[in-house]
Amino acid sequence: MSELAPLIADLAVILVYAGLMTLLFKRLKQPLVLGYIVAGFMASPHLGFLPSVVDTQSVHTWADIGVIFLLFALGLEFSFKKIMKVGGSAVIAALTIIFCMIFMGITVGSLFGWSRMDCIFLGGMIAMSSTTIIYKAFDDLGIRKMQFTGLVLSILILEDVLAIVLMVMLSTMAVSSNFEGTEMLWSIGKLVFFLILWFVVGIYLIPLVLRKTRKLMGDETMLIVSLGLCFLMVVMAAMAGFSPAFGAFMMGSILAETVEAEHIDRLVKPVKDLFGAIFFVSVGMMVDPNMIVAYALPILVITLTVIIGQATFGTLGVLLSGQSLKTAMQCGFSLTQIGEFAFIIASLGVSLGVTSDFLYPIVVAVSVITTFLTPYMIRLAEPASNFAEAHLPARWRSLLDRYTHGTRTANQESVWRNLIMALVRNTVVYSIICIAIVIISLRFLTPLCKQWIPAPWANLLMLAFTVLMLAPFLRSIMIKKNHSEEFKTLWHERANRLPLMATIVIRVLIAGAFLMTVFTELLHLSFGLLVVIILIIIAAMIYSRSLKRQSIMIEQTFIKNLRSREVQAEYRGEKKPEYAGRLLSKDLHLTDYELPGETTWAGSSLAELNFGKKYGVQVVSILRGNRRINIPKADTQLYPFDRITVLGTDDELVTFGEELAKASDTVDADVIEQSEMILRQFEIVEGSPFQGLTPPETGIRDKYHCLIAGVERGDESLHAPNVREPFNVGDVMWIVGERSDVGRLLNLS
Repeated sequence: MSELAPLIADLAVILVYAGLMTLLFKRLKQPLVLGYIVAGFMASPHLGFLPSVVDTQSVHTWADIGVIFLLFALGLEFSFKKIMKVGGSAVIAALTIIFCMIFMGITVGSLFGWSRMDCIFLGGMIAMSSTTIIYKAFDDLGIRKMQFTGLVLSILILEDVLAIVLMVMLSTMAVSSNFEGTEMLWSIGKLVFFLILWFVVGIYLIPLVLRKTRKLMGDETMLIVSLGLCFLMVVMAAMAGFSPAFGAFMMGSILAETVEAEHIDRLVKPVKDLFGAIFFVSVGMMVDPNMIVAYALPILVITLTVIIGQATFGTLGVLLSGQSLKTAMQCGFSLTQIGEFAFIIASLGVSLGVTSDFLYPIVVAVSVITTFLTPYMIRLAEPASNFAEAHLPARWRSLLDRYTHGTRTANQESVWRNLIMALVRNTVVYSIICIAIVIISLRFLTPLCKQWIPAPWANLLMLAFTVLMLAPFLRSIMIKKNHSEEFKTLWHERANRLPLMATIVIRVLIAGAFLMTVFTELLHLSFGLLVVIILIIIAAMIYSRSLKRQSIMIEQTFIKNLRSREVQAEYRGEKKPEYAGRLLSKDLHLTDYELPGETTWAGSSLAELNFGKKYGVQVVSILRGNRRINIPKADTQLYPFDRITVLGTDDELVTFGEELAKASDTVDADVIEQSEMILRQFEIVEGSPFQGLTPPETGIRDKYHCLIAGVERGDESLHAPNVREPFNVGDVMWIVGERSDVGRLLNLS
């Protein structure tokens, strides 16, 4: 009998326990994450009376893969555009919570006398609330549509991003054991550099590849390609000195901007669920019951710190952002738990060997307790806010009212501010791309080229290649925004012309610095000659029409790829168009309606229905299957299940919706019974009106709405009627039709 590999036996134990706990926790309506942790506790060697895992090292390797898939899936649900739209309230609240909770974690750890690294990692673990648990709690309580939940979800989006940044920071600190400000700034700078570089290059290249290969991409191929890209970015992140999870998240967030995001998410989900389960089971395996008993006091203190701290600082952060006290307390009380990121940060500390053994089980125990308490804390928010408002001093209440109303008044940004922000953004992004080109060219391609071509010619070849690669981006640095509306508006004022010229000169100097770096590395020329050559190249870049078209095409392709998913969602009617928000100030709204299958409007044109005159609304677009008809013409007909986008005021849209409901045919039982189809037969007798007539001449189909199913003639079997052969006496005719029509026909015959 062949022996079974230990890893396979261990997987059997893990998955059996995980399956049983999944069923149990589904029954108890509790988060599955807790079920997996309990399964890990059962599979660990700490319970000797149950079958346990033998090869724990291999399981931890699989768990590391699980973290990669978890972060990849999180990236697929993430969008950088969401960060731009979450608003100042979420930013202020998220930053307040994270910084204050990290400080609280460090303080609590220090009070227990733990090491500095334990304290820092503890602060990171308790700073992030659990997105999965809060989503589920909102669904279970039926409050997903409430106003404050949108703000909570925006805070969670920011916390997820900041958690990735925190993981990178903790990894750097753990490896270097250096807490100097210079080292920290260098780490942050390197993180920002690679973040922007990978995002820009990824958004430009990956959607192009997916579009070109769409016809070749079946489900299996798409899954393999997506996971291949994920692990490629994992390797690149590790080579750059970042955690593998950071690379997985980055690739997921890049793919999230493509039109294939939902497809990839659906394909990856089973793989993510499998490896994610193994990761959470491995979390439970590291929990030692004896250690939990020994550290019962720290568990209790940290649990209270999480609950009180998140509720307090969450409320404070949302209040600082200008929200009401009730909204602030609802948000703060919803965030009082830690979850998956606490486990990931804890496992990071274990893998780096910088945290103590007791910290992992403590965090798991705190997570379990706070997760169970989450629904109760959410329910407690409203009565707590009512109590606070009732007992607040009148002076404090008045101060809060003035503050929250005052912060909602938005100030218009100046034209100068808009221009400077745009210039800085463009210069930073294009400079990062140029730095990457220079590094790749000088460090990798030039040594490779010198292996095949003599040094002087290799240098000249690489110089020409590098300058050509840099050209469109350097031109964008120097020229972009020089013809914008902001620039033209400011140029009309004489006082602005010198500062505007300064912005151009600075950007030209930045472009010249890149060229100077490349030339000095590859050619040895006198400084004066070098300056002249660079000025000539810069002038050629500025006045080159082909380079202008190339730089515009690159930028347009990037913007098109970045907006592709958003445009597709708008095309399918899943997202309102951008102009919809501007109509709100005019009391106009866009609303989607789907025509029922039995609507009486089906088959009628828009001109015949005349919605504008009857209800005051206009049909903006019609979505029919995968085809969208924008600004339909008057002769455009409506069909069942068309999804129409209608523009009007609230009152007009309410009236229109009521009329649409009335236009749906309701069929009663009598009509259903009368429409029943029956089969009858009758014989052609002497004097029958059908004697001697062919089937078309009888008018049975046109006049009586019946069908001649077959004819029996003499000893012949039942057969289809011959349209040219008349009926004779003795023929038996088989008729199909509605009961009433067949009855009229039989009475006639």
